[in-house]
Amino acid sequence: MNTVLLLIDLQYDYFLGGANPLSGADEAVNAAAYVLNLFRNKGLPVIHVRHLSTRGDSTFFIPGTKGAEIHEAVFPLDDEVVVEKHFPNSFFQTGLLETLRVIGADRIVVCGMMTHMCVDATVRAAKDHGFSVTLIADACATKDLFFAGQAASAVQVQTSFLAALNYFYADVVASSSLLA
Repeated sequence: MNTVLLLIDLQYDYFLGGANPLSGADEAVNAAAYVLNLFRNKGLPVIHVRHLSTRGDSTFFIPGTKGAEIHEAVFPLDDEVVVEKHFPNSFFQTGLLETLRVIGADRIVVCGMMTHMCVDATVRAAKDHGFSVTLIADACATKDLFFAGQAASAVQVQTSFLAALNYFYADVVASSSLLA
């Protein structure tokens, strides 16, 4: 089984002081850095996904800004692939699928942000493309959401999306379980 680590949108705009801060972003990037170091130490392939907003009304991930840069805790090494995307699904209009096929990947371990948007879209697409997916729960972050006068806290959003992805779309696990 050829396993690849996929790090999605771990960019500065999602952290305190950024244009769209998430709840638990610091903890998530620390867990992602832990997983990244495990992969690097084992010489396993790593792919970073970087979202760059190209819509005229975009408020974050603006190309050329600090907020669009990948966080220093998980900054790519020169030999690691960086895929740029413009939509939530990391496969949509990118070379990600082709890159995974060239690597010979059949299993993807996912860390990233936002759980309810880009992580969700990418995990579901990965499964649809035939990959086995492991989602690292503590290496993801999201935010409070509001709909029809109702509020869902970031904890509720995170729990709901992880629960929805668990079983069919992914095995959702904690970063600490990867040593086993």
